[in-house]
Amino acid sequence: MELEEFVKQNLSEALDNLSKWIQINSIDDSINAKPLKPFGEGVYNALQFIARLAKDAGFEVDECEGYCTEIKLGNGPKLISLYAHADVVPVSGDWIHPPFSGIIDGEVMYGRGTSDDKGPAMAAFYALKYLKDNFDLGKYQVRLVIGGNEEKGSRCLEHYFHVLHKPNPDYGFTPDGDFPLIYGEKGISNYKSEMDVDLYPLIKFDAGVVINSVPDVAKALLIKDESLENSLKDSKHKYEIKYFEDKMEVTLFGKASHGSLPQDGVNAGLELLKIIGKHYKNEFLNMLTKAYDEPFGKNLDLYFETPLLHNSTYNVGLINYENNKFVMQVNFRYPENVKIEKVIISLNKKLPLKTTLMSESKHLLFDPNSEMVQTLLKAYQDVTGDYKSEIMTIGGGTYAKECKNTIAFGSAFPGRNDKIHDANESIHLCDFEKSISIYATAIMYLSKL
Repeated sequence: MELEEFVKQNLSEALDNLSKWIQINSIDDSINAKPLKPFGEGVYNALQFIARLAKDAGFEVDECEGYCTEIKLGNGPKLISLYAHADVVPVSGDWIHPPFSGIIDGEVMYGRGTSDDKGPAMAAFYALKYLKDNFDLGKYQVRLVIGGNEEKGSRCLEHYFHVLHKPNPDYGFTPDGDFPLIYGEKGISNYKSEMDVDLYPLIKFDAGVVINSVPDVAKALLIKDESLENSLKDSKHKYEIKYFEDKMEVTLFGKASHGSLPQDGVNAGLELLKIIGKHYKNEFLNMLTKAYDEPFGKNLDLYFETPLLHNSTYNVGLINYENNKFVMQVNFRYPENVKIEKVIISLNKKLPLKTTLMSESKHLLFDPNSEMVQTLLKAYQDVTGDYKSEIMTIGGGTYAKECKNTIAFGSAFPGRNDKIHDANESIHLCDFEKSISIYATAIMYLSKL
């Protein structure tokens, strides 16, 4: 069967399966881990869902002790692997449709995971379904690996490679980025800055749900002071105040964005601290918010930029204050000329907080003229007819960093905003359809190398 005919015949079924998959809430719940359920019940159910689909379709499936679902096609000595994930980030913001509904409205499906990353994963699965009955892989086998912990540190692939000792691919791609393709990714480190400090009249403060998203809601509990509302009004931000006998709770609303693009969001945590600091003339808060008010590091004198991986970004993703203990966690992304150890030393010299490194993921950079890059680019161009869009580097981090010989390849199309990590995450049905063809074509082309 021709690929185009297969996609048209199977599109309705594929969208139905994607909608059902979206309806499974697969936010990480590692705190309630159990044997064979290391990331909690929801992620386990999502991995089981795709495993059942694959088994029913006649694929060889390994459930990988609950860390991943591996779907295998062919038995050749050389390996092409695709790495996608079933876990999703937490939900925040105002949604047009319920975030775990998978509702199709017009030409768009809405739901957490539609574009990051269940939609692309399902497209890759249907690409394998086509190849299973219609293409000879020759000396290659293909493995589609669906992980369960990409959003919280990729412990899934760490287990896959280093505990289960699964092989790295000769050629690999992850459908968790942008088309045409991504040949470079910035380094990503998370660090924590903390300090014992009395921020009276502030009693308690919370902002953020994950470190790699811009907080869109912040809450502060303070000693009652109705004059603070004047400062809130002047800020022009949306807010709510609840007054109690001697206290008040302030909620300020910002705008969520992916942690790699803090400039596209409005950090509710920093904005509320800025208002409180200015109103009460608090030196600590004024100093801190000024340091991080500009998201590229210029106010910290820690701005970095290179021609290939471009500029640094600092996303203050989590802020907490309670019992005179201030803790802030930052998602820092940077080009290839940065030594994270030197940045941590500089932060400890510049700011009064104690800053410690929590995690580090080094940068990734492929030769844009390499055979693998050019083969994937050709697959994209041959299916779409788009010869104008250029390959790129990004600030986001993907599974490509966890595997050898692997590149982020789609599935966000040029000019499309699918609002990953944001309210109203979605995928256009035509994009989903095209992705199936692109991924099948890419595997066919790679199998000829």
